[in-house]
Amino acid sequence: LRRSSVFAAEVMEVFDRSPTDKELVSQAKALCRDYINSRLIRAGVSWSKPEYNAPVPGGKLAEVSTILLRLGDELEYIRPNVYRNIARQLNISLHSETVVTDAFLAVAAQIFTAGITWGKVVSLYAVAAGLAVDCVRHAQPAMVHTIVDCLGEFVRKTLVTWLKRRGGWADITKCVVNTDPSLRSHWLVAAVCSFGHFLKAIFFVLLPER
Repeated sequence: LRRSSVFAAEVMEVFDRSPTDKELVSQAKALCRDYINSRLIRAGVSWSKPEYNAPVPGGKLAEVSTILLRLGDELEYIRPNVYRNIARQLNISLHSETVVTDAFLAVAAQIFTAGITWGKVVSLYAVAAGLAVDCVRHAQPAMVHTIVDCLGEFVRKTLVTWLKRRGGWADITKCVVNTDPSLRSHWLVAAVCSFGHFLKAIFFVLLPER
């Protein structure tokens, strides 16, 4: 527990300066674990790995996590069926780490085909959490670690430069400044419009692999 607390303090510390690539990836994974845990609780399924000594977001990272979850709630409210039963929609087996990894990376690449926005980042987390819920429900809890690591690797390769230009993850807090509900959800609508058919597209991408 102490090691986790120390690590969490180190993760939060980077908000006071320009974050490195490694720190941005560490934060991305911490946010992913928190997002997944929230969705597992909401789905009524439990997942506990005592040996996986991961920190709980605190301080400014906790604020980012709260906002990420709030925006995720809005996105999932707009298109609830898109982020549920993802494994079934993609028609993939959850027993193979390679299949799960390839499917997640294919979906992630499709989401960001036309560029990067915070709406698409939130969508990426919603997909990761939806897939994680599927894994736990199908008695494959170890795959949750795979999904978290996979998201971290995708962030390292694709999103780090974009995040650094915006000063890090705290930039997402700007998404909830406006108090007008119709304007606040505008970026979500745009994200859904550009992303609404990703599962069908990825199904055909993955089809030759099966």
